[in-house]
Amino acid sequence: VQLQASGGGLVQAGVSLRLSCAASGRTFSSYFMGWFRQAPGKDSEFVAAISRGGGSAYYADSVKGRFTISRDNAENTMYLQMNSLKPEDTAVYYCAADSGSIDDLRRGDADYWGKGTLVTVSS
Repeated sequence: VQLQASGGGLVQAGVSLRLSCAASGRTFSSYFMGWFRQAPGKDSEFVAAISRGGGSAYYADSVKGRFTISRDNAENTMYLQMNSLKPEDTAVYYCAADSGSIDDLRRGDADYWGKGTLVTVSS
């Protein structure tokens, strides 16, 4: 599976942005999917994850209530809707896929990683 994240950019605090992660291959629906981010000078952190069918979602406390993860298995694409962006959301955002378990994915133990997309939120 090849993953490509897109949709990042420079925005002001308070606005919304939607990231996309396009996946190659015909087995997208068999993977748990997630988003991670890495801010300058910091370690990578879990942001959100979604189950194979999209029925269950998990979020980091720092984004809960502001970000929404979703997926379209027919289009092999995952999304991250980010609302009420804050300067501390500034980071490179990566999408990831794991065939094993969503808990592994949430820990960062993913089978596949995409190249990141930069989100910069100015105050």
